Amino acid sequence: MVKVKIEFSGGLELLFGNQKQHDVDVPVQEGKQLTAGHLIAWTRDNMLRERPELFVKGHTVRPGILVLINECDWELSGATESTISDGDVVVFISTLHGG
Repeated sequence: MVKVKIEFSGGLELLFGNQKQHDVDVPVQEGKQLTAGHLIAWTRDNMLRERPELFVKGHTVRPGILVLINECDWELSGATESTISDGDVVVFISTLHGG
């Protein structure tokens, strides 16, 4: 298990029971590392309460969602291949707004 703090903002928290912060234990296979892609799939399958199309597209987050791992843009560390470790903080921020 990998202990991760997940935070949602910009309206995404509404899809996750209107709760912004979650401390979770994510299972991983022995000898494997948790990746951001695996975390997204686990979050979709275990935490998302409604409208998955607003959070995921294919095997990643939908366009318009900024992902930060320990306050760093995940694009700088490999996006879905970024490694997540015990104690990491992963933040999902929706940048999409209605008109």
